[in-house]
Amino acid sequence: MASVEETIYEIWMTHNRAWSPRELVCFAILFLLAAAVLSTLVLAKKITVSQEIATLLAVVFLGIVFASTVFTRTPTEERKYCLELFWSWKKAFGAHSQVALKEILLNSILLAPLGFLLPFIFKKHIKIRQALLCGFLVSASIECCQLVMRRGLFEWDDMIHNAFGCMLGCVIANLFRQSHIFLSTMFAATDRRA
Repeated sequence: MASVEETIYEIWMTHNRAWSPRELVCFAILFLLAAAVLSTLVLAKKITVSQEIATLLAVVFLGIVFASTVFTRTPTEERKYCLELFWSWKKAFGAHSQVALKEILLNSILLAPLGFLLPFIFKKHIKIRQALLCGFLVSASIECCQLVMRRGLFEWDDMIHNAFGCMLGCVIANLFRQSHIFLSTMFAATDRRA
């Protein structure tokens, strides 16, 4: 059985072509525009530099995700969709499909990095339902683009798995931030006593 790294590489190479010069220019313009707006917000003291960095990381991440799931894929002859809820679970566990199980797992971690960045972007604890909603909305936009542009399979399962992954990433980041804040407070209290 292939390792997760081999599977991710295989999916990456199968579904992604190199970005065209036009796509690179469009992404560079979008990134520079985001950087300019965020820098203005930093100078106006509306956000911190760490929030700017987290947001720019999210922009880069989402650019890569949209490129790999929509824009660099070859269009098909017709629109593809599956409206049956949890069809992939039936295939993975009912038909014992290793491929379906890998797709479920990979879709579940796809938006985890975005979820991880959310508490750093907003510089606060993000509620689980907010992270789920964010993941669902990003995934829904990916799925709708895939359907309209005929560049993938529109399915509810992906939206559910992606939303779950975004929530999971956010929970991990919330725990990380809480422990970091706790340790910073504890060390600050220790320093004051000394």
